[in-house]
Amino acid sequence: MEIKLKGRSVYKGIAEGEAIVTQEALSGWGGINPDTGIVIDKFHELYGKCLKNKILIFRGAKGSSGWANTFHICRLRKTTPAGIIFTELTSKLCLGIIVMKIPAITDLEKDPFTLIKTGDYIKINGNNGEVTIIKNK
Repeated sequence: MEIKLKGRSVYKGIAEGEAIVTQEALSGWGGINPDTGIVIDKFHELYGKCLKNKILIFRGAKGSSGWANTFHICRLRKTTPAGIIFTELTSKLCLGIIVMKIPAITDLEKDPFTLIKTGDYIKINGNNGEVTIIKNK
């Protein structure tokens, strides 16, 4: 089954990959290992999971401006998510998106947390704000 949604593009580009979903905000500094892309925050539901080349669906960023620094290092190490869909826009998240240089979409017409599950295949078109969800059977 394929579901198409419109949202607001925050960073242009096209990406696709397996979804990794959390309704929790994510910390950069101390939350992610930039060398591996693995979540290292022991209190986060994605602890031990790798974000590299995935489509990250999450609430947004938490913590300090270290968020942008961590994800800049991720970009240099090629451990960033392929793209992101999020629900809460903050300045630290904007900085992170800019330094990662990956497609990002927010303000989807439907709640992404009710439609997308970890393992679904996602296509993001940051040029026009379209998201395609291919449900994992």
